[in-house]
Amino acid sequence: MRVGERKDTDVRHEDQRPPAAVLFDALGSDYEKAFAHAPAHLSALDWLIERLPPGARTLDVGSGTGRPTAATLIAAGHSVLGVDVSPVMVELAARQVPEAEFRCADIRDLPLDEDSFDGVCVVFSLLQMTRDEQSALTRRLALALRPGGHLVLATVPADVEDAELVFMGQPVRATSFAEEDFTAMVGAAGLTVLARHSAVFTPDHPSAEPEPHLFLHCRRDRTGR
Repeated sequence: MRVGERKDTDVRHEDQRPPAAVLFDALGSDYEKAFAHAPAHLSALDWLIERLPPGARTLDVGSGTGRPTAATLIAAGHSVLGVDVSPVMVELAARQVPEAEFRCADIRDLPLDEDSFDGVCVVFSLLQMTRDEQSALTRRLALALRPGGHLVLATVPADVEDAELVFMGQPVRATSFAEEDFTAMVGAAGLTVLARHSAVFTPDHPSAEPEPHLFLHCRRDRTGR
């Protein structure tokens, strides 16, 4: 059975789904409205596109509604594989960016071939994973990049583990790292951090508050792993 498929005999209650699926199924298109125009996100996409070869193969981890990441990469002439654990988000993305390929899957379980992508985007997609899971996935994503490939990774920097929060009116538990620790984790995964950009962004949502955002612009070097 492929990742994301379900047998008719399976009994799977709502509270057994991955927490990220529950959260983003509930948010749907409201998430795009709240975040799609974040300047640091759009700037990071411009940075990545400037460094991609023509017709690059790219991976969008936590692809959401497909906008802005997948849509921007497609418009620049690249191919996109988007992966999201939320079936609601995948349905929206497939409708909004039909030129891209989207899979409903947990990226932690999805096989990734080494040296297979020119670019990877991971924008706020790690926050509902443990620190060990974040570290392990970042190592896998680094190996999935071709040598010399580039990766953009964004998080909310904070020294918290399994913290109870309310996000856009929805209960959520989140784990993150302080900025220096997150940057060190990415470096330990085999990526060179070329630049990091900090910003404060207030999502377009009635219950939103200003959020600190950290964007890391990274490269997998051609030598070593």
